[in-house]
Amino acid sequence: MNKKYSISLSLFTIALLIFMSGCGKKSQDSTMTSLQGGIKGGGTYIMNENDNVRSLDPVGINDDISHHVAHQIYDLLIDLDSSLNLVPALATKWEISDDGTLYTFHLRKGVLFHDNACFPNGKGREFTAKDVKYSLERVCDPRTSPRGFDFYKNLVQGAYEYFYDISDAVKNNKEPKLKEVSGYIVKDDSTFQVKLKKPFGPFIYYLCLGFAYVVPKEAVEKYGKDFFQNPVGTGPFVFVDWTPDKDLNLKKNPNYWMKDQYGNQLPYVSNVKFKFIKDLSQQLLEFRDGNIDESYRIPSESFKEVVGPDKQLTPGFAKFQLQRVPSLSAQFYGFLTTSKLLGNVKLRQAINYAIDRDKITKFVLNGQSSYPGIYGIVPPAMPGYDFKSIKGYSYDKEKAKQLLTEAGYPDGKGLPDIVLQINEGGGRNTQIAEAIQSMLKEVGINMKINQIPFAQHLDNIDAGRADFYRLGWIADYPDPENFLNLFYGKNVPSNPKDISPINNTRYQNKAFDELFEKAITISDKAERFKIYAQAEQIAINDAPQLIIFYDEDYRLLQPYVKGYPLDAMHRVNFRRLWLDK
Repeated sequence: MNKKYSISLSLFTIALLIFMSGCGKKSQDSTMTSLQGGIKGGGTYIMNENDNVRSLDPVGINDDISHHVAHQIYDLLIDLDSSLNLVPALATKWEISDDGTLYTFHLRKGVLFHDNACFPNGKGREFTAKDVKYSLERVCDPRTSPRGFDFYKNLVQGAYEYFYDISDAVKNNKEPKLKEVSGYIVKDDSTFQVKLKKPFGPFIYYLCLGFAYVVPKEAVEKYGKDFFQNPVGTGPFVFVDWTPDKDLNLKKNPNYWMKDQYGNQLPYVSNVKFKFIKDLSQQLLEFRDGNIDESYRIPSESFKEVVGPDKQLTPGFAKFQLQRVPSLSAQFYGFLTTSKLLGNVKLRQAINYAIDRDKITKFVLNGQSSYPGIYGIVPPAMPGYDFKSIKGYSYDKEKAKQLLTEAGYPDGKGLPDIVLQINEGGGRNTQIAEAIQSMLKEVGINMKINQIPFAQHLDNIDAGRADFYRLGWIADYPDPENFLNLFYGKNVPSNPKDISPINNTRYQNKAFDELFEKAITISDKAERFKIYAQAEQIAINDAPQLIIFYDEDYRLLQPYVKGYPLDAMHRVNFRRLWLDK
């Protein structure tokens, strides 16, 4: 072969590779098409997560990142919209019995699982009530190493017995006696019921958790322990591939059951790519360069560069879209109410009144909060909850001094130094602590700051080794019970040496407990919320916490991204997302 021919062949090969590469990209991005209602279909949406996906098997999903991906692959019986209201999904409607113990779901017909090799001829079959029962029973089966069993074990009839019967059988190498969870009932192919041991008003939200996604038995049996990385569901996107630390790819489900108000089949986009860039600053840079389509959260050091005092984008970022929403999250300091010093309710109240939360949100947080913490533990973003009815603690220096005197420490005389424990990492925690340290000093209270590693920080709090400590609480579901159980006395162990990870202030008040227990038995949301508020006021009066502020979430989007609202729980949903390209 002569040299000239070799060069020509090389050039041809390069050209062919470029052509093939271009074809590949075109195939992935797809041709944009015009749909009814002025919407466009096609394209690839690229987003970033700041950590890896842990699992795509619903029984193993207890982190936000895995949930963000899984929500595109699977469907729930019922879902939450962008206002966190319940909406139909695989169930078209549902009823709750008068006594609050029987939930009946009427299922959608004609829904197909994704085409997959686990099915005969690779064609996805129709979903039925048996699939719901199978999926929820997996959450109660110790052989699946479920992370969500605690949500159901004391509520669903037969769940506790099923789990421990299998556990015993595995331990003794024998067959389990129980073959099913008796509280999961298949009435017929399109009717499914859940029977509870006792009424529990917030239970409906437990069916919106990632553990409740519906999976086919065939896929679980085919892929076995590798099902977590070979997911099959009924959702809007089909799993393609996943390279940890690099990317994860999904493609449009051509057989998805959902349509929009114009008759267009959902989803609109053809492909979704998740990247895994750990650093927020690098994520922002990639977004600004157009390599990803969104940037969730703005790094603290860049916030003023991106967002102005009016909470609008600065000129340098004005071409992008800014979404901000009050989140279902509260930041607070906890008091160990069983400690010798901070068991003094007057002292806890004095500390609460000594803090100027408005000043903290304005000058320390640069406006990165929805409200100062002058209400209760339930964030203002909680849908349907009258948070303003809760009287918390506004700044009142004179009242703080008066209460300090009533506590036995006039002008702080005789009061030992109070030690605040905070976790390392994140300059914001330190800045807030130093601001509070300065405010307390003005009324005669000396506070020292002890900064330790996060794991040790949590261990100390749970074990009752920290008298005063920083924490935050983010909702698992939109019901006040998810926050108020932090005050529930029966979450405190009878042995003070045992850990108390939920009620870590170890606060106990019989009147609160009675109202809380009454509220959670009520199915009617408005009535339940009214009693929650009565209970919360009792706890806030006793000041087991110092509520500092309620979070606000920020997300940047490229200018062409449409149909993708940011909700108060950052639930990622690409069903109606489209690209105006």
